[in-house]
Amino acid sequence: MRTRFALPLLAVLAVALPVLLAGVAQAHGYTTNPVSRSSLCATGVVKNCGDIQYEPQSVEGPKNFPAAGPADGKICAGGIARFAQLDDPRSGAWPTTKLTSGAPYTFTWHFTAIHATTDFRYFVTRNGWDPTKPLTRASLDPAPFLTSNWGGKRPSGDVSIPGALPAGKTGHHLILGVWDIADTGNAFYSCADVTF
Repeated sequence: MRTRFALPLLAVLAVALPVLLAGVAQAHGYTTNPVSRSSLCATGVVKNCGDIQYEPQSVEGPKNFPAAGPADGKICAGGIARFAQLDDPRSGAWPTTKLTSGAPYTFTWHFTAIHATTDFRYFVTRNGWDPTKPLTRASLDPAPFLTSNWGGKRPSGDVSIPGALPAGKTGHHLILGVWDIADTGNAFYSCADVTF
């Protein structure tokens, strides 16, 4: 009698368990160099951040930015309403990382889970950008200043990407890192305030 009930129960669990676990998976990465808004909230450097302070790795939204992806004004939060504090410009008062325009630089992503990766891309705001307003596509230079192609490979841990900072920039800017995932329709978004 036990076998009669145990086998169907095991079959149901074998089918249902992966589906249930897949639905609760957490999202998985953010930039730490330059330090992102997500990281600043998670470490407590910036207060009143809401849920992002507990889930800095969870800014996952639709990929194919800038043609698709999160709506203008919601880019830093990946279009996720509960992370809207990341889109709040705080009157331009987010702490900034000091950088030298045109200089060599190593960009870093911290991961809590690894995904097959298409690429990492970095965009920067145009000269004259207003840091007191939420980020829009029109605020950014149209093409990424750095792209690191991965061709579907999985990083083995945190990733350091050598490159060069954009030339001809001065003052407060925002760098948007986009981690495009190869085997899903999503990407991770990470905004870092910088001063050149």
